Amino acid sequence: ARPNELPAGGSEAITAAKGLYFINPVGKEPGKPRQIWTQGETQSSSCWFPTVDQPNQRMTQEISLTVEDQFKTLSNGLLITSKKNPDGSRTDVWRQSLPAAPYLTMLAVGDFAVVSDTWHGKAVDYYVEPKFKSTAKAVFGHTPEMLEFFSKRLGVEFPWEKYSQIAVRDYVSGAMENTTATVHGAAIQATRRELFDNTYETSESVIAHELFHHWFGDYVTCESWSNLPLNESFANYSQYLWAEHKYGADAAALVQQQDLTHYLEEAESKREPLIRYHYANREDMFDRHSYEKGGRVLHMLRKYVGDEAFFTALSRYLSRNKYTAVEISDLRTAFEETTGEDLKWFFDQWFMERGHPELKVSHTYSNGQVLLHVQQTQDTLFQPVFRLPVTVTVWQKEKPTNHQITITKADQTFSFLAADKPTMVKFDSESQLLAQLDEERTMEETIFQFYHAQNYLQKYEALDLLQNKTTDFAVSGMLRNALSDNFFAVRRTTLDHLRGYRGPNVSAVRTEVQHLATADPSSAVRAQALVTLAAFPNENYTATYQAALRDSSYVVEAAAIDALAKLPTTNSRAQIAALEDTPSSSLLVAIASYYAQRGSVDQYAWFLRRLPDSPI
Repeated sequence: ARPNELPAGGSEAITAAKGLYFINPVGKEPGKPRQIWTQGETQSSSCWFPTVDQPNQRMTQEISLTVEDQFKTLSNGLLITSKKNPDGSRTDVWRQSLPAAPYLTMLAVGDFAVVSDTWHGKAVDYYVEPKFKSTAKAVFGHTPEMLEFFSKRLGVEFPWEKYSQIAVRDYVSGAMENTTATVHGAAIQATRRELFDNTYETSESVIAHELFHHWFGDYVTCESWSNLPLNESFANYSQYLWAEHKYGADAAALVQQQDLTHYLEEAESKREPLIRYHYANREDMFDRHSYEKGGRVLHMLRKYVGDEAFFTALSRYLSRNKYTAVEISDLRTAFEETTGEDLKWFFDQWFMERGHPELKVSHTYSNGQVLLHVQQTQDTLFQPVFRLPVTVTVWQKEKPTNHQITITKADQTFSFLAADKPTMVKFDSESQLLAQLDEERTMEETIFQFYHAQNYLQKYEALDLLQNKTTDFAVSGMLRNALSDNFFAVRRTTLDHLRGYRGPNVSAVRTEVQHLATADPSSAVRAQALVTLAAFPNENYTATYQAALRDSSYVVEAAAIDALAKLPTTNSRAQIAALEDTPSSSLLVAIASYYAQRGSVDQYAWFLRRLPDSPI
């Protein structure tokens, strides 16, 4: 095998396709460890061992690795033997007795520290560079709890012999769910200070995603890349499930909002069925349709059939198809057998058809009736008219009444009895539809929605709709209320909408923003507060920015430097120079930007010295 002689290959999701990678093999790159690791997906395992490299194949395996004795090795399954050789080398033999697809085969070699946990007697290990040993459990430590939660939720205990995670240099993807041995890019490692800026989406959600693949993708694998959502949509949805379990409804709603935003961004340029039997390149399947859209579709399926049926069906699907390849019909059959309902309509419109609903919704009140008018405005030459079960909530003062409706036509009107004119009529009041929604409502209704919201999604929607009406007293009051919301993302979103604020009580609002810049418990909120302060016209918050240069968070320090760069004059050069040797990429970029705008030829040597560390 000569993987380095192969064409580069790869895609946006997996940037190379050599299969086997040698990192700094002869040690000529200062500061970079010597490593070997593999990346098999989609069909790169055959670059380094002979196999029928298709996801519908199954194999057990035994791998022998002869290495310098100081190096650790990792592969699928269990370490069977480790023997020192007369020449000073060592041979490790790893064996996986359970069958898996060839693309899930892995090996890794390098100078790693191994931090160990256990779960139900199975080894749970974290392989990191030695300097990150003390923080490995801070990054990966929820893994045993995730194993327990997912095993119970799915009704199928984690089936593999062990579970290891390893962080490697120059990785060609974000992470990879190789059976029993997930590979992460080196960026998942963090120092104690970097942990202050760790967000759910940068590490913990990725850890949940790759672990969940050990049921959906490894235990049960898509029959072909056309059926990739059977792997990736489920792994994406695990990020919601774990957030919901561990951190509550607001955190889960934030995952939903981010997923919908990401999918809709991609949908502006392409709309494909989730299951695609015709594609130009198999790598095209690794997109926001297979991931984010698919995760939202699974959530709609869960809400339609209910939790008990949803997880019972998944348990049936996994148990029936273990260690085999599946198609979308296998999933549909499991749900139909569980619910006793024909669900072909759901699977056809969401998995086999392209696009999503684009809805225009309005309501009127007359003679004791609310009339709700719903139009599907998507181009139905290329997308279906969707069947949409949805909840509509009619609020009369403080009393909500839920109505379940099913939209089946492109233009439809529904009526609800109401003794008085409603305070608010909320379509899709549970915020579950994957759709673009244009809902006519008054400013008063939107403010009412914010104060009566059940989760972050509903507050986010209200804030988004009113972001251009900040001169109104009621909207201004809502925004000031939002600045003290318990959930950090509400505060962060509100701060974003307050940039350049000129509404009522402007002095008090700016004082509150200034307070958040130094006192909010979330580094993401403190950083956004600095961005917002910097956008206020004719204001100088130099003292606040300089104080933020001593923040515990690199992200906050970077935001402070960006803010200082916008000031006409500043005496902060010495404070910024003291940060020049930072290990933080975000702070490095901020310093470089500051020097590019406000520096001189004196910083030229610094640029040359730090250029190899630049992330851009």
